[in-house]
Amino acid sequence: MKAPVSWMRELADLPASAGVNDIAAAVAGVGFEVAGIEGDVIDFEITANRPDCLSVRGLAREAATAFAVQGPESRVQGLPAVARGAKVGPESEVPVTIESELCGRYALALADVTVGPSPAWLADRLTACGIRPINNVVDVTNYMLLEMGQPMHAFDVARLAGPEIRVRMARAGETLTTLDRQARTLDASMLVIADGARAVAIAGVMGGAASEVSAATTRIALESAWFQPATVRATSKRLGLKTEAAARFERGADLEAATAGLVCALDLLERIGAGHRVGRITDRFPSPGAARTITLLRAHLDRLLGDQVPDADVMRILTSLGFVVTPAHTDWHVRVPSWRVDVAREADLIEEVGRHWGVNRVPATFPALRTAPHRADAGVLRARRIRRLLCGAGLQEAVTFTFIEHVAAEPFAGGPASLVTIANPLSEKFAVLRPSMLPGLLDALSYNRRRDIADVRLFEAGSVFSMQGERQRVGWVLSGSRLVHWSQPAAEVDLFDALGVAELLADAFGVTCRFEPAADAPWCVPGRVASLFVDDGGASRRVGIVGQLLPSLTSARGLPAGVTVVAGELDLHELHGTDAALQRVTPLPRHPSVQRDLSILIDAGLPAAAVRGTIRASAPATLVDVREFDRYHGTGVPTDQVSLSLRLTFRDRDRTLTDVEVQQAVEAIIEALARTHGTTLRGN
Repeated sequence: MKAPVSWMRELADLPASAGVNDIAAAVAGVGFEVAGIEGDVIDFEITANRPDCLSVRGLAREAATAFAVQGPESRVQGLPAVARGAKVGPESEVPVTIESELCGRYALALADVTVGPSPAWLADRLTACGIRPINNVVDVTNYMLLEMGQPMHAFDVARLAGPEIRVRMARAGETLTTLDRQARTLDASMLVIADGARAVAIAGVMGGAASEVSAATTRIALESAWFQPATVRATSKRLGLKTEAAARFERGADLEAATAGLVCALDLLERIGAGHRVGRITDRFPSPGAARTITLLRAHLDRLLGDQVPDADVMRILTSLGFVVTPAHTDWHVRVPSWRVDVAREADLIEEVGRHWGVNRVPATFPALRTAPHRADAGVLRARRIRRLLCGAGLQEAVTFTFIEHVAAEPFAGGPASLVTIANPLSEKFAVLRPSMLPGLLDALSYNRRRDIADVRLFEAGSVFSMQGERQRVGWVLSGSRLVHWSQPAAEVDLFDALGVAELLADAFGVTCRFEPAADAPWCVPGRVASLFVDDGGASRRVGIVGQLLPSLTSARGLPAGVTVVAGELDLHELHGTDAALQRVTPLPRHPSVQRDLSILIDAGLPAAAVRGTIRASAPATLVDVREFDRYHGTGVPTDQVSLSLRLTFRDRDRTLTDVEVQQAVEAIIEALARTHGTTLRGN
């Protein structure tokens, strides 16, 4: 919302010393974000729950409260005298009929006009707020939209059939050419303003070209209404048509401002010599609601704010904001003004007092705990442990959107039929619910790589969705250099780094895992993808998948060619262990380890897991770790074999191992590999 400073100062009767920066600081200090200051215009970022501040009058009300302006000289509370004393009659020359409950109020007035350019001061104020001046009639409606937040529209009476106005639902397939000269097809869920023959405006969104005001217009029908917010929001979204009027109606306009805004607009037309009123105002108001009254208790105010605001300040703040306050012993009865659609309960009133009193003035004390806290949900504790574990392993947590675009989700889904689509997405970027944690993580990795962050290691735990329901998973993506000891040369991450993350998680959950080649992961490079299985009471179940992402997939998400990305994902519903396993602590070893490297020739189709199993079965208890660190296929290696290099780590808990003991263990391992798999040492 753009607000000219002089206009706001004029409405709020602020002191002349209140400059642009003072007003910006005062209003920003009570909860509004100042997006920028351009000359004598302040640009405010208004939250969706405050439609009353989508007007200069609403912002001036906040500024007046912030500056503690009191007394009858402040003009932001009520309406000009001409509005309060306006004559509203039962009918005008253009009859009005409301045929849908989606229209809560509709006011109409006729005026004879002389269409021409607006005065310079009016055109300048509109231009300062980012609205292009058109002619004096249209400019007056836009001026009132900005000042009061009440959208209005003018029809050329001569171009209305009947002439009459009917507020009805659109007919299926009905078409309307709007003021932007676009032909739009309507459906039966949309509310329209019609004359005796056709629709002439989309209610709350935009008028039609067939009845617009032109240089030849001599009499107008000026509309001011209130429409149900949800119907305006839905219509605007279906048509892809966002307007200043729709932005106000869909958040909740002031039900009482329909006639008041109309009278002010007619008065402004007369003041600038653009026209004069004809007859009385027609006001169709089927169901006037009772005023909302809320009791504000002193005890609740003190408890929620954590401080005691003086009675005089409570009265001043609420009254200045437009509330009608009646003291009741130590409490207050507060009537909510019609423009404050966001205030519905006592806590909302306490918030109003607190933000203008100043949260910074509330002492920093902890509230008293009267009950023991409930034990956190098992899923929350599990996610917390995962975060602590993976952050400790050098990964960083990412938080990505649950809604993603269809093209990003499809490679990771079991098929298009398994995707959960959003019926009314905000945009194509949020068209489906994520079927996997990896699409969002891949986009986050790409974002970082494009900003010259070469080493990216991200993870996220959250929900994924399919037509079968919701599941909890943890996913991770790795790219760049491997985390190694300073004494070792740098190397790029590969599949084994991603497998290491999976093993780390499985170990933390106290389960034994094994990997098998996977053939049902079309988003991974064939031969560089594995399924993770855990054994549970003799049964084996698949809990996740780890692999290297296809280059075509990574490049499609914006990664440069040649960048390797390895990733993994585990189903937390399946990966369940015991709390005792998660709390396990192992003391640091007291004696040094001894490492031996082996390079063996094995059959190209033999899984590395089978090799590790044979090694562990034939080795003594002093073998504490087996790691593959190289796989080679090329010159010097038979075509049906590969060279697999492994690092064996030996350690004894109670003493230092001798070279003889380690060599005997290595020879036993070599013999078992040759006997079981027909392997030979490379170079022999």
